[in-house]
Amino acid sequence: MIRSALLLSLWVTLVSTGIVAVTGTAAGYLISRRRFPGRSLLEACLNLPLVLPPTVTGYYLIVVLGRRGLLGETLMDWTGFAVPFTWVACVVAAALMAFPLMLRSALVAFESIDPRQALAAASLGHGRLSTLFRVLIPLARKGLLAGVVLSFARALGEFGATLMLAGNIPGRTQTLPLAIYEAAQSGEDRQALIMAGVLTMVSVSVMLLA
Repeated sequence: MIRSALLLSLWVTLVSTGIVAVTGTAAGYLISRRRFPGRSLLEACLNLPLVLPPTVTGYYLIVVLGRRGLLGETLMDWTGFAVPFTWVACVVAAALMAFPLMLRSALVAFESIDPRQALAAASLGHGRLSTLFRVLIPLARKGLLAGVVLSFARALGEFGATLMLAGNIPGRTQTLPLAIYEAAQSGEDRQALIMAGVLTMVSVSVMLLA
């Protein structure tokens, strides 16, 4: 049980962190470079998973992606695939909960760059994409890396939203935090302690590596 839960947790965390790294960096860049009406409201909405209880976020995911959800029903009709109770649901929940951490890190990193850097790149003939990938991202790399590490740690420890959308199915959607919860609830304290220790070691190793 420990091995399957750990492998699933690592897979879900790696996939969700990759998604969040790309989307969070893109969102942070776009928001940092634009001033528009409703910017604060948009930021607040994107950061909601930080302040909402995870179970509430998970419920909203069910409303949107459930078999009879706003998008889930259409997806089911077109593809025959249902997101709930699959490893994809674990990824969606982990990515959504980790996204605000990546967004905030990216936003701070890009806003800390002197605007003259982008102007200098433009004067040398760089387009927006070239300036982004060759100038801005290298300058913001420390902040972006911090965001990736925080997102990885958050995704690895995700529990509430995952339980709501993916359930707790051993060998299928049971990540390590869910396995620890089940072991503790069933009185298997030794197994829960071992899994908690494994999760702690993985988390500490990631932080040290970064």
